[in-house]
Amino acid sequence: MIAVIDYGMGNLYSVSRALERIGCQVRVTSDPEEVCRAEGVILPGVGAFGIGMKELKERGLVDVIKEVTLRKRTPLLGICLGMQLMFTGSEEHGYHQGLNLLAGHVFRLEGNCNIPHLGWNGLRFNGPHPLLRGVGEGSVYFAHSYHVIPANPADVLAVTDYCGSITAIVGRNNLFGMQFHPEKSGETGRLLLERFVALCEERVKVG
Repeated sequence: MIAVIDYGMGNLYSVSRALERIGCQVRVTSDPEEVCRAEGVILPGVGAFGIGMKELKERGLVDVIKEVTLRKRTPLLGICLGMQLMFTGSEEHGYHQGLNLLAGHVFRLEGNCNIPHLGWNGLRFNGPHPLLRGVGEGSVYFAHSYHVIPANPADVLAVTDYCGSITAIVGRNNLFGMQFHPEKSGETGRLLLERFVALCEERVKVG
């Protein structure tokens, strides 16, 4: 079962429907106990970083996310704002601390380009990775004004070119993030979600 965390910040049901279409059992929940029982966790999100962290704290979800990811090693996929919240902090509307599961910070997009970044852009992979196995460098759908700069370049699995090269997919151990919306990204998005679910299943078999 995959738990899609409900903290009042957007695209919950489009994500859950995309998972159901690939045959996955899904629970949209804000219940810490359900999150703990899940074989995989998705942290979606649309909106501002500071509000997102406030909502997670008020629902008692910060500690449970850290428990399942850092101690239990449950796979976590952050989507859009959810990926940004996985990092150390963000400069969006003042500085805000994040979950600090991965080291790095979130900055506003800058350059000769339209902001927010809305639309389809191609992916460029930085090398082979289990999350990317069988997935081509197709176009995916972005909707954001801020982007992550990880402290460790090895955490960047894929980039896209918009206002320069920006982080599109991150991954380290059981932690994954996508700046774009895989649930809105056609075949490429579907394949990436399938790979995440497959990694969750492999984790269950191993441990």
